[in-house]
Amino acid sequence: MGIAHDLLRFFRRWLADPRHVGAIAPSGRALADLITRQIHGRSGRVAEFGAGTGVFTRALLSRGVHEANLVLIERDEEFATCLRQRFPRAHVLTMAAERFGEWARAERFAAGAIVSGLPLLNLAHDSRRHILAGAFTSLGGDGALYQFTYGLTCPVPAPLLEHFQLEAECVGRVLRNLPPAAVYRIHRRRPAALAAFA
Repeated sequence: MGIAHDLLRFFRRWLADPRHVGAIAPSGRALADLITRQIHGRSGRVAEFGAGTGVFTRALLSRGVHEANLVLIERDEEFATCLRQRFPRAHVLTMAAERFGEWARAERFAAGAIVSGLPLLNLAHDSRRHILAGAFTSLGGDGALYQFTYGLTCPVPAPLLEHFQLEAECVGRVLRNLPPAAVYRIHRRRPAALAAFA
């Protein structure tokens, strides 16, 4: 299946559920390159929230992440079926990302990194809280959540970052995307004593 088919599939799913799909087209290659730039084969197991048609998944594979080390979370059944066909060695979960924490605890899943294509700005506060809690249930001490946004600021509000003792830093912006986007690296706050030596 080609790019045109993916565009049509994405647009159709957006029409059916604009709140959760969040965009009328898949993310572009430049955004995929940016959001995966700090991830590599030594990152270990990687989870992807809202994997869609697999644009970020392909970028992760090109970075050296083994397909068998990928856990792809996608709530849309049509997208999930597409992912299983394209990435047969990855573990595809058809569920909302809000439930990832429960799964990670039950499976004792430890991630080195998480990439998120979720439209966080469209989601309720409680949904964002559950997603963050679940992500950092599985992420190790130095692990990070890479989240993109079409907004001008971090899609995780400061009070929620403070609640989980997290920090967010913008790692770059991509103008060659529809629409333009920014990527944030969200990670645990380092103790002041360690930060002083960074």
